[in-house]
Amino acid sequence: MYRTLEECLIDLEKHGHLVRIKEEVDPYLEMAAIHLKVYEAGGPAILFERVKGSRFRAVSNLFGSIERSKFIFRQTWEAVHKVMAVRNEPINAIKQPFSHLATGFAAFKALPLKSRERPPVMAQEIQISDLPLIHHWPNDGGAFITLPQVYSEDPDKPGIMNSNLGMYRMQLTGNDYEPNREIGLHYQIHRGIGVHQAKANKLGAPLKVSCFVGGPPAHTLAAVMPLPEGLSEMTVAGMLAGRNFRYGYSEGYCISSDADFVITGEIYPEDTKPEGPFGDHLGYYSLVHPFPVMKVHKVYARPGAIWPFTVVGRPPQEDTAFGELIHELTGDSIKYEIPGVKEVHAVDAAGVHPLLFAIGSERYTPYQQVKRPAEILTLANRILGTGQLSLAKYLFMTAEENEPLDSHQEIKFLTHILERIDLRRDIHFYTNTTIDTLDYSGTGLNSGSKVVLAAYGDKRRELCRDVPDALKTIRGYEPVRLVMPGVVAMQGPAFTNYADAERELHGLTEALREKGNDPSCPLIVLCDNSAFLSESLSNFLWVTFTRSNPSHDMYGVNSSYEHKHWGCDTLIIDARSKPHQAPPLIPDPAVEKKIERLFAKGASLEGIL
Repeated sequence: MYRTLEECLIDLEKHGHLVRIKEEVDPYLEMAAIHLKVYEAGGPAILFERVKGSRFRAVSNLFGSIERSKFIFRQTWEAVHKVMAVRNEPINAIKQPFSHLATGFAAFKALPLKSRERPPVMAQEIQISDLPLIHHWPNDGGAFITLPQVYSEDPDKPGIMNSNLGMYRMQLTGNDYEPNREIGLHYQIHRGIGVHQAKANKLGAPLKVSCFVGGPPAHTLAAVMPLPEGLSEMTVAGMLAGRNFRYGYSEGYCISSDADFVITGEIYPEDTKPEGPFGDHLGYYSLVHPFPVMKVHKVYARPGAIWPFTVVGRPPQEDTAFGELIHELTGDSIKYEIPGVKEVHAVDAAGVHPLLFAIGSERYTPYQQVKRPAEILTLANRILGTGQLSLAKYLFMTAEENEPLDSHQEIKFLTHILERIDLRRDIHFYTNTTIDTLDYSGTGLNSGSKVVLAAYGDKRRELCRDVPDALKTIRGYEPVRLVMPGVVAMQGPAFTNYADAERELHGLTEALREKGNDPSCPLIVLCDNSAFLSESLSNFLWVTFTRSNPSHDMYGVNSSYEHKHWGCDTLIIDARSKPHQAPPLIPDPAVEKKIERLFAKGASLEGIL
C-alpha cells in the first residue's frame, strides 16, 4: 500500500517493472515519442530523470499493461472487488456476514480523512512554467496535463462527500492563455464538474477547482472510474490505496495531502478561451473550441515531486489498460443498473464511445414461435440513456438463446448479429442528438446521430467468406477486399461533399442492385483504402466507426421507407474521410529518428524494443 507515487515507483523498479532514463530528454515531442515506442513494445514504466527545462522528474507508462496495473493494486484489488459486488447485491452481505468482514475493513478505508497537519505537497510554491511542459503531438496547441485529478465540490452542498474527482485534460501553455496565470480546462458532456459549474453559474459565483497530479496511483485510477450515482471517487481512491484519502483546505481550496503537485484556481461564469488542438484517444486531433479558463491561484509541489503523464492516440494505448481495469472492477454493475442487460462492451479499437456491443435478454413473449427483437430494443434505449454510454454512436445488440455469447470476441459477436439481422426491420436511427465531444464525424461539436442494430432469432443467412463475384466488377470501386465473414471493403473516390456523395452512392447502390443482391454480404464499407481497412480487425473497427455519422453515411441497396422506418437489402457505410473531420495523428519522423539514441547500445533503453 503506497503512501506516495515514489513508493510505488521504487516497488516497481525492485520487481523489474520500471526503467530509468538518465539522459536529458526534451518534453517537446521527445518524451511522448519515447512513451509510445516503449508502450508498443510492451515495455515497463519509464522514469525520466532529466526533463529539459524543469527540475522535476516525470513518469509514464505506469498503467501500460493490465498485469502491471494489477501488480500495483495487488494488496487491495480483491477487497475493492468485493465492496463493488456487495454494493450491487447487498442482500448477500446480510445472508453471509462473516464472509464479508474484509469488505467492511476495506469500506472503512474508503472514508476520506481530514488532515490537521500542513500537507507535504504544500512544501514549496512554484509556477506553471516550472512544471514538465509536455507537448505530445506535433500539432498540439501547447503543453497539457494528461493525468490530472480535477476536484470540484457541489456549490449547493459543499464538502468532500459531495465532490467530483474527474480526469479532464488541462492545457498549460499556448493559445491566448496568460502564462502562469491561466490554464485551459477541457471537459466533455456528461461530466460531474459540469453540474457543479452550472450550479455556480446560477449563483453568479466562480467555481473553485483543485487539480491534483500524482500521489498514490489509486487516486489517478479513481479519477477515471465511471461510478454509479451515490458512490464518491474519493471513497474508491481510499479503498484502492488501502489508505484513507487525506486532505485539507487552504484558502477555501481542497488540497490532496498525498499528491505530488496541486494547482488551485477558479472558473468564472461564461469565461472561456480557445483550447486545443490536442491529439486525442480516437486517433485524431480534437480541434480548437472555447472551453472554460481556470484562473490559477497557487501551484504547489512536494519535495522530490514526480510528474506522471500518459500519451493518448489511436487505440490501443495506456488508457486501454485503464478501461480493462475499470471493466474488471465495475463491469458487472451494468446488470444491476439496467436489469436484463448482461454485458456492454465499449470497443476500444473504435475509440470507446463510437461503438458499443451489448448482450441483453428476450423474455417478453416466450410463448411465441416467431423470434424477433423486442425486449432488447427497450434495453437499447436504456443503454443510450445511461451516463457516458449515451455518447455512443453505434450500438450492436443481441440476446443469448442456445449458445453463450461474449461481446469481447468481436468477430464472433458481429458474425452472430450479421447472420440474424433483418436489414428491413432491425435498424433504428436516432437523429439530431448528442455524441462524444471528441468525435468529429457528426454535424458539429457534441452533435450527430446514433443507430441501433438489434438482431435476434434464427439464423437467416450464411455469410460470404470470399468477395462475391458481383462486387469485383463495379468500375471505380476497386480493389474490393474481404474484411471478415459477411463484411466487404470497397475503395471509392475521395469524398468531396454530401450532395456529391448522395449522387455517387445512388449510382453505386443501383449498380449493386443490377448485379443482383447477394444476401451473404449484408455489410459493405466504402473507404479510402480497402487494403488498410481489411488488413486487421482493429483497422476495420477504427476506420468504419470513427469516420461515419449514421444518419448521413449509411446507405442501402433497394433502400426504402415504410411508415417512417428505413430499411434495405444490403447496408453500406461510407467511412471515407470527410473534409469536416479532424486530421489523424501522425508522428514527426525527425523526432522518431532523434530518440533512437536512447535505444542504442549502452543507452538507458537498450534492449527495450
